[in-house]
Amino acid sequence: MKEVIELYDIGEKPGIGRYCCTNCGWSVNLDDASDRLPPCGSCGKGQDTTYNRC
Repeated sequence: MKEVIELYDIGEKPGIGRYCCTNCGWSVNLDDASDRLPPCGSCGKGQDTTYNRC
């Protein structure tokens, strides 16, 4: 059985947890269910950043 990796975009509210940029690995911790994913702290705002749970 294959594991499905969900990808999340900037501004989404994926829930509490740690999320990593799929481009560079920079991570952010969301500690509230209403928190939105920010632009990547390493890649910057201009990138098409996606995150996955890490």
